[in-house]
Amino acid sequence: MVVKPETLIGWHRRAFQLFWRSKSRGGRPRAPKNLRALIAEMVRENPTWGQARVATELSLKLGISVSPRTVRNYWPDDLRPTSGPSSQRWMTFVRNHARAMLACDFAVAITVGFRILYVFVVMEIGTRKLLHINATAHPTASWTVQQLREAIPSDHGYRWLIHHRSGIFSEELDRSIEAMGVEVLKTPVGAPKANAHCERLIGSLGRECLDWFLPVGERHLRTLLREWLVHYTTGRPHLSLGPGIPDPPPELRMPLGANGHNRSGGFCIRKRSILGGLHHEYQLEKLAA
Repeated sequence: MVVKPETLIGWHRRAFQLFWRSKSRGGRPRAPKNLRALIAEMVRENPTWGQARVATELSLKLGISVSPRTVRNYWPDDLRPTSGPSSQRWMTFVRNHARAMLACDFAVAITVGFRILYVFVVMEIGTRKLLHINATAHPTASWTVQQLREAIPSDHGYRWLIHHRSGIFSEELDRSIEAMGVEVLKTPVGAPKANAHCERLIGSLGRECLDWFLPVGERHLRTLLREWLVHYTTGRPHLSLGPGIPDPPPELRMPLGANGHNRSGGFCIRKRSILGGLHHEYQLEKLAA
């Protein structure tokens, strides 16, 4: 067979590549089968979660240390996002006096009968704790003051409250707030980012609750909001906290003895359905002896 020198050299190069490819065993080993199945289960049961949220849930509550990139590798093919980043974008960490600052704002919910209801939220910026949430069809200044009185305890250590320049936040309302020992900080006109933490909270409320339900009325909406408040404050990991949970329940068992992808021995995974199965909370439960 007569061939050109370039052809012979090309054959040799390809044979050399195939030879070393067969001898090489590079790359990281695959995650255990039970972990791959658990990731797929969490992805399918929680359609609003991203890769960082799944990795945080595994690390913080179950003691299984994985990165968002590992979660992405085992993401079910039929549920892979088509575009855009999968991880949540969080605002920068709060700086000085964050634990002494509150923020409040209104959101809108539409009922089955196209009735507009207003949702009022009050949060503690430093811990991301949702202190109070309620809904009404007529958000007056007196109603808003009453909600703030219910949210702020008498022995509080807060110093400032941030709110927008809406007509609901009247001068009388500001005086009532200052009478509780809290100074009012109004955001500049046309600058919603000045109350960015509350804006982020309302965005999470929409994506994780309101966008998935059609409330029948005020009572139904309040029931949904109360359940989501408990989940947001005591069961939902927050990346901006390290990650962490604003007010973790005492029964939350911190995993001990976890090593990489392996779960702590003597424990099983217990999950609890939230909002009719829209979300799930996972934690370890000690096996009976």
